[in-house]
Amino acid sequence: MNSGSSVTSIRSDSPSSVHKFAQILKIFLVIYKLVQSNSYATKRDIYYNNTQLFGSQKTVDSIVDDISCMLKVPRRSLHVMATSKGLISGDLCYLEEDGTRIDCRSGSAGKGVPDVNSRLMVRKLWDTLHIPIFALVDADPHGIEIMCIYKYGSVAMSFEAHNLTVPSVMWLGLLPSDLQRLRVPEDALIPLTKRDESKLSSLLKRPYLTSQPDWQKEMELMQQTQVKAEIQSLAAIAPDFLTNIYLPNKLRYGGWDLSPMLPLNGKTSELLKLVAKLKKDRPCNCPA
Repeated sequence: MNSGSSVTSIRSDSPSSVHKFAQILKIFLVIYKLVQSNSYATKRDIYYNNTQLFGSQKTVDSIVDDISCMLKVPRRSLHVMATSKGLISGDLCYLEEDGTRIDCRSGSAGKGVPDVNSRLMVRKLWDTLHIPIFALVDADPHGIEIMCIYKYGSVAMSFEAHNLTVPSVMWLGLLPSDLQRLRVPEDALIPLTKRDESKLSSLLKRPYLTSQPDWQKEMELMQQTQVKAEIQSLAAIAPDFLTNIYLPNKLRYGGWDLSPMLPLNGKTSELLKLVAKLKKDRPCNCPA
């Protein structure tokens, strides 16, 4: 994904670029020392190395990415790391380079906009285990963008997309069409904000989505209905609906992208009857 890339020129003899040039040289010096000593630092560490020079964390982040792009090497080769935001949980154990054994059977799932480490991990799992990768995100523009970053990459890291993206990512849920199909209660739905509408329009204009007509239809449905929903909205049907019914049926019957929740062989009506029963039997403390 290379759309949106730009070139910036910085001259050491230009008064307007002197400060920026000093910032770049400082970070180059830090990177040189890290590589020479075979040690690592986070981008946050670099910022606190000279807060007055850099002014903000965003400045450091941008320069490190620029250096990585300029040298055509991944950021980890510069011995610079980001503070990890992603979490992992599941039947998986692996060894770190220093021999530390990591047990993922106690932990949590990924969260928020994926950082480089999270994307590297998902890519590594895909490359090594040859397993399908599904995305379960909120049915809102922000959730869709998170999924797109895993599948297609981000503009900021477009030069390293071949190492970070997983082209086979499938949209498991929560689909906008699921909200109608499962009759999620209206009080569990949230109206789109102006910012949501702007983000959604921007997503629909992205070139790579032309190859994903099912995704486009889901986003267009969101535009039409003008509502969004969090994954937790399924608890309005039944407290354990997500784990006991939604996910097992999605995974078993192939209900991702725009595919029906269940194949048209009587199973769909069977599920809807079960949903109706769950709503009827819902405890009084469960949202109506």
